[in-house]
Amino acid sequence: MSLCCDLRKGCFAKTRLLLVFSLAVFSTAALAQQQSPPKFDLFAGYQWLNPGGNIPDGTNAAGAVLPFKLPSMPAGFGLAGAYNFHPNFALEGDFGGNYKNGNDFQTYSIGPRAMYRGEGLNLFAHTLIGLNHLNTASFGGHNGIGAILGGGIDLHVLKHVDFRLIEADYQWARQNFAKQVPSDQPDLRRPSYSGARLRTGVVFGFGGAPVIPPAAACSVDHAEVMQGEPVTATATASNFNPKHPLTYAWSGNGGTVTGKDNVASIDTKNVAGGSYAVTAHVTDPKMKKDNEASCTANYTVKEPPKNPPTMTCSADPSSAQAGTPVTVTCTCTSPDGVPVSVSGWSSTGGTVSGNGNVATLTTTGASAGPITVSATCTDSRGLTANSSAQTNVEVPPPPPPKSSKLSQCDFPNKVKPWRVDNTCKAILDDVALRLQQEADAKLVIVGNSEPTEKRKNLAGERAVNSKAYLSGGEAKQAIDPTRIETRTGNAGTRTAEYWVVPAGATFDATGTTPVDENVVKAVPDHPAKKKAPAKKKAQ
Repeated sequence: MSLCCDLRKGCFAKTRLLLVFSLAVFSTAALAQQQSPPKFDLFAGYQWLNPGGNIPDGTNAAGAVLPFKLPSMPAGFGLAGAYNFHPNFALEGDFGGNYKNGNDFQTYSIGPRAMYRGEGLNLFAHTLIGLNHLNTASFGGHNGIGAILGGGIDLHVLKHVDFRLIEADYQWARQNFAKQVPSDQPDLRRPSYSGARLRTGVVFGFGGAPVIPPAAACSVDHAEVMQGEPVTATATASNFNPKHPLTYAWSGNGGTVTGKDNVASIDTKNVAGGSYAVTAHVTDPKMKKDNEASCTANYTVKEPPKNPPTMTCSADPSSAQAGTPVTVTCTCTSPDGVPVSVSGWSSTGGTVSGNGNVATLTTTGASAGPITVSATCTDSRGLTANSSAQTNVEVPPPPPPKSSKLSQCDFPNKVKPWRVDNTCKAILDDVALRLQQEADAKLVIVGNSEPTEKRKNLAGERAVNSKAYLSGGEAKQAIDPTRIETRTGNAGTRTAEYWVVPAGATFDATGTTPVDENVVKAVPDHPAKKKAPAKKKAQ
């Protein structure tokens, strides 16, 4: 029977079962947590073997070779070394040997291995092919081909030491006894062995990268937000066992942080502008060590623009006599619509007292001149604005001495009603004498006329003629014309009134109007037009 035939008949069913088991381990390993395995591992331990076949053993009376079923071989040991080129896959070399009653069985195999690496144990499956050496007490040593399909369980003991709880393998072999067995006994001439082996022992690990600690990375959806806008933070954990539920503890220094699993929401309402951070602490409660990681993400809160308040002030009245109260009103508003208040009233004179945005300035005793009243407007954020209003305080001078009417002169001449007659001249001489006695006094002449008089400027002519007499050469004492003022009045009489105005006093007669003295040119016999008599030379 050929080798292929033996494979189909003897081992296909078991091969299919082991392939299914291997694929299951491969699939699980691909999804398993990617730990950092050793670069090499070495197994050494006890091996039990049941070869599962016959060997030739002497002949019977007819000359036929008798079969001898190889018994189980409890005495044995196994060695295996593997190079882990991937956390879950390795190339493995294997040696096994068992001995009993002068019969021994050794295997030298190589092939791939898949391993699922868990927290406390590893599961593996391997498929090996190689050389099988059978040594019998009757016919000596024979070499054949073989294959091993199986797997096992390793328990973690120390960082680099595992205990192989069990390894169970299907072991197939093919031997050739053509020199010892005639062709009419094909099953014994080239027998196939479908055996089983069991192992247990210790696995040592060498080399490899250090264990990758768990880690976490935090991010925020907006690195910069306006005050009041929410921020969403996300934590991404790595190098944790994917089968373990993780706990997340969130904290931050910029707003209220509300976390649910790996996502947190940050409320920035009433948070002052500045830079802040949110932190996530990730923990695997099922692990005793290397079970936590933390991460932080930064974000910036910007406050809306802060505009200071604006304020204007006004004084009522803007000019007042000393002692008159002045009301100062200030209007303050915030462009940002926040509450404002007015305070801090002050003044450069007088006394000011304020209530809210209105203040009263007391000017009693204040000096004449401008007084400035100032105030400060403050909003709820502490931003301020200043404004002021000004009022002018007037202090009246002491009342001057009053002007007094000294005398008056009548103009009875109907032909020349402007003419100063002798009676009037005598009166004017007394006026000139008074002015001589009071050198600082002035004279106001008020000319009047009757409504029935038709001559234009007649009242002014009577005043101007009286001034001309006093300042001309006819008077006993000539008076400086700059001390004399002429006016027209409304007395309704044919008179000229003579008012003496003391120094520092004002003329207080009402209803008078200054006279344009050019009217003297229209007076036919104005005294000013007469030449003054020549003075006699001294004898």
